[in-house]
Amino acid sequence: MSCQQTHELIHGYLDGELDLVKSIEIEKHLAHCDACTQTYKGMRSLQSTLSDSALRFKPPANLERHLRSKLRRENGPERGPVTLRWGLVAGASLIAALIVISVVGAIFSRQSSDDLLAQEVVSSHVRSLMADHLTDVPSSDRHTVKPWFDGKLDFSPTVKDLSQQGFSLNGGRLDYIVNRPVAALVYQRRQHSINLFVWPSTGSEDMSEKASVRQGYHMIRWTNGGMTYWAVSDVNLAELQQFVQLLQE
Repeated sequence: MSCQQTHELIHGYLDGELDLVKSIEIEKHLAHCDACTQTYKGMRSLQSTLSDSALRFKPPANLERHLRSKLRRENGPERGPVTLRWGLVAGASLIAALIVISVVGAIFSRQSSDDLLAQEVVSSHVRSLMADHLTDVPSSDRHTVKPWFDGKLDFSPTVKDLSQQGFSLNGGRLDYIVNRPVAALVYQRRQHSINLFVWPSTGSEDMSEKASVRQGYHMIRWTNGGMTYWAVSDVNLAELQQFVQLLQE
């Protein structure tokens, strides 16, 4: 992938909107291009700054009512038709501005919500490594790990044995994300730990995989069969994608 192609796609990569093939191509390019890497770091810093809730403005709930009332007072019977017409135009413009502000605010709120969830997931991954608390039930036997969650969660996570494919099961633990307990299944790829977070999805439709990078960790999220999945690791993106594909088979 060339520098020009990378610049055209870098925004989609930052937002996790690219398919995994393009994400891997960009990652390979960034690994060997200092100029594009600096551009990427600058954009990531700007994205983090713009997502700060302190930069968003939410108009008061009674602003529209106040403006309408003020316009009615200023455009009373003694006002001529021209003045009234201009008053209506100004009122319509103000209402349009309010709609734009509301839409933009909703977009930033959604992005901020996604960012907060991604940060919460990666923070849980980092804590599990720093506190040396990867597993509550250390076991490579899925028939031991899966029953351990019974009675501890209001759902039963699927546990797969992928040791033959190079991803050994190390065990599982309880974690806490999105204000609820979730299952964390721990796998090992050489010296790299992979946390697979699982909890029930709030949406009715499945969502295909979306890859992103946060604090140097690769993340892939998807929903399937009413469950939400987040795979997080410092293993390279291609291997993490291989892991996700094996889980879905």
